[in-house]
Amino acid sequence: MAISSGNVISAKRSAPSFAGTAKLYWRYRYLTLLMLPSLAALVIFKYIPIYGLTIAFKEFRIKAGILDSPWVGLDIFKQVFRMPGFSAAFRNTLILGAANLLVSFPAQIALALLLNELNNARYKKLVQTFSYLPHFISWITLSGLFLQLLSPSAGPLAALAKGLGLKPYYFMGEPDTFRLVLVAANLWKGIGWGSIIFLAALAGVDQEMYEAALIDGASRFQRVIFITLPAIAPTITIMLIMRSGSVLNDNFDQVYNMTNAAVSRITNVLGVLTYDLGLKNMKYSQSTAIGLFRNLVSFSLVLATNWFSRRVNDYGIW
Repeated sequence: MAISSGNVISAKRSAPSFAGTAKLYWRYRYLTLLMLPSLAALVIFKYIPIYGLTIAFKEFRIKAGILDSPWVGLDIFKQVFRMPGFSAAFRNTLILGAANLLVSFPAQIALALLLNELNNARYKKLVQTFSYLPHFISWITLSGLFLQLLSPSAGPLAALAKGLGLKPYYFMGEPDTFRLVLVAANLWKGIGWGSIIFLAALAGVDQEMYEAALIDGASRFQRVIFITLPAIAPTITIMLIMRSGSVLNDNFDQVYNMTNAAVSRITNVLGVLTYDLGLKNMKYSQSTAIGLFRNLVSFSLVLATNWFSRRVNDYGIW
């Protein structure tokens, strides 16, 4: 019993006190000041707007405001789920989000592995720069670029097809190919930026393991399979868990700017539906309910992916 009490006392002594924590913050007060703008932005733009989620449980009236609008419980969600276009929008969002994840995530890992294998540092930096650039271009600009590139009348692909005696094909005007265009455009825009975290993980791999494998006669492909990938497996797992929550992320900016009437059947995603309800029809309760539903599903996917990962390879966020 005395030993147990001694352990408790020692544990209490080892715990930092409020005064000690305050002294630590004061010692690094300038670094703390640098952190304050980010914390303020987080609170203002992320936490304070959470209060607006109550609109999803109210019959929101602009004149009455959020506080005085009447509560209706889950009636708004029932209305949303019964909407004629909700099921189609949910299906389109799920297909597009899953396709982006299945294509972009492995591609980012592959690009990081390829860049890691380059020995020419100047060429490596050049490739990295060009792969990062599309991330900083807005979807408005990229949409115009793809419209011109894939135009059946004035685009370079149409000119090439005519030169070969073929009939130009309008990729962005056919539902069967438009979804492929969306996935390809999203891949091109994000592959370089998404590979940064994997390149950082690759920089921490022990080089002596490569040297030992080289002495044992392992080929470059074998070194990647048996050394590189297992070394960055924790990073890949954590990033996959975090990305799993983006399956219902339909890239509204991309879809809205690249869509047209011919492909509206597959571009009716949850983001577009939320925009139509909230900004066009002023149905704020319904649009908020859709946003809350998406967040709950995304959070559930993260929990499920983390649970599955912990049982497969013992890696996870928690």
